[in-house]
Amino acid sequence: MVQFDIEENLKLLPAAPGVYLHKDADGEVIYVGKASSLRNRVRQYFRPHGQDAKTAALASRIAEFECIVTKTEAEALLLENTLIKRHRPRYNIMLRDDKTYPYIKVTLAEKWPRLLKTRILAQDGSKYFGPYADVGAVNRIVGLLNDVYRLKRCRKNSFPKNHRPCLHGHIGRCRSVCVAGSEELHDEYMSDIGKIVDFLKGHSAEVTKYITARMNESSERMEYEDAARWRDYLESAKAVTEKQRVELLSSGSMDILIGSEHGDDTALTVTVFFVRDGKLVGRERHLLDAGTSDIGGDVDAAVAAFISQYYANQSQPPKEILLERHIPDEQLTSDALSESAGYKVRIFAPERGAKKELVGLARNDVDDAVRRESKRRDAEAKKLERLVGQLGEVFGAGFAARRIEAYDISHTGGADSVGAMVAFTDRKPDKSAYRRFRIRGETRGDDYAAIQETLYRRLRRAVENDKSFLPLPDLILIDGGRGHVAAAIQTISALAKSEPGAANLADIRVAGMAKDEHHRTRALVVPAQEDYEEYDISEKRELLQLTAAVQEEVHRFAIEYHRKRRAKRMLGDD
Repeated sequence: MVQFDIEENLKLLPAAPGVYLHKDADGEVIYVGKASSLRNRVRQYFRPHGQDAKTAALASRIAEFECIVTKTEAEALLLENTLIKRHRPRYNIMLRDDKTYPYIKVTLAEKWPRLLKTRILAQDGSKYFGPYADVGAVNRIVGLLNDVYRLKRCRKNSFPKNHRPCLHGHIGRCRSVCVAGSEELHDEYMSDIGKIVDFLKGHSAEVTKYITARMNESSERMEYEDAARWRDYLESAKAVTEKQRVELLSSGSMDILIGSEHGDDTALTVTVFFVRDGKLVGRERHLLDAGTSDIGGDVDAAVAAFISQYYANQSQPPKEILLERHIPDEQLTSDALSESAGYKVRIFAPERGAKKELVGLARNDVDDAVRRESKRRDAEAKKLERLVGQLGEVFGAGFAARRIEAYDISHTGGADSVGAMVAFTDRKPDKSAYRRFRIRGETRGDDYAAIQETLYRRLRRAVENDKSFLPLPDLILIDGGRGHVAAAIQTISALAKSEPGAANLADIRVAGMAKDEHHRTRALVVPAQEDYEEYDISEKRELLQLTAAVQEEVHRFAIEYHRKRRAKRMLGDD
């Protein structure tokens, strides 16, 4: 694993609409946002000028980010809402309530169905369409269909004998079914409801033809205001019925599987897009090791193998699994999943229509991700090459320092003194290897003695073959200067000479992490032939980034432990 390089990944962002997910050091999603240009928007979080306090606090916790490219800004808006509800990120404060984007509701459970806008989904026998990003267009289209078909507007479902129609009935905007609800009128009414449902499903030809005719008639009569109203209705109809990637006009659930090469001869990836209740709710990318199997580089065979393993233990797989191409044993796999689930599970590659288009859009997303991943790997390889060269300048050619440990001491005027150790493997924090030490020595406020005690206890456990303190580090970094480095080397040398089987301790390199007057990492202090030498690393970007990250992490860990110790003492729990 390599540490996520924010600067390098910022360079790879596309200038396209989409959704971005910011994650903290533990991989938890802490913020979800949308953007008309991912490149421009995400970069703003890492440019400190002009940020408010909330954005600055968020930016300080971003360890990595992920993005999903969408076709339009409207798609990004809808997908953002879906992902916020799924991940509940701590920094999406304004969107953590139960509000959502609007739906169009047809109350089919009522004798005289109504058409209205709603933000609440309920199991009430109604048919729902959406969600929609353009609230204004929803309002206009609901008004349009109500006006064109003169639908019932009121909530009442039963009417007394001498009931009088409401204002809508008096002015001709309603059929007054409350006083003229014959069976013949009901059949006509339900026929129009069917046309409305077809329109909302995307079959808009009949309605748009009618609107266009009314618009032209008004224009010919020189009733331009009325013609403009019908023109606005026509634009609203197009906005609502426009196909969107994150929203299917059915209520179905399905998975879309896209297989691709990962970039080397032994690895393939399968990306799963999850569509639930008609909306794209997430994406997972799975890396398959095909090098030791008979699959080799056959993507279709890899997808077939993935389906068998991935869905084998799922009690409720989706009813449809969409693929780009047919796979080996497709029908056999479908039958097996159907038998296990207790309902029909269909595995197929759509050849036309909306689902074919949806698979194509998923493929575009995967191809974009593969291109960015390839560029990222190339950038990481070049960065590692430069880092190894810079480490070689300080510690000798070929020194890669695969495992690094760093130590820091924290106390308040000598009280509650603690030692902290953090470990980095392949330049990434290995938090399971972090260790804390309560300083037992009597030397109050002596950082050098505290460093020696901490290192002695840690290395002694390794010499005794305590697996929780293995393996040994290639490089030890001490938060401090020459005195701290000298104290550490003295302890390591003494152990190497006195303890049986500890001679390999002498191979560990030691350096101090020196800061400038602004408390920023500036140099490494290393032992020389006669004294100690400072290597200015301010111009060595890769080595400076790594050293600064290590120094900041060990300082944070030490301070955190010291505060806990001090709080316990003050509360009398120590």
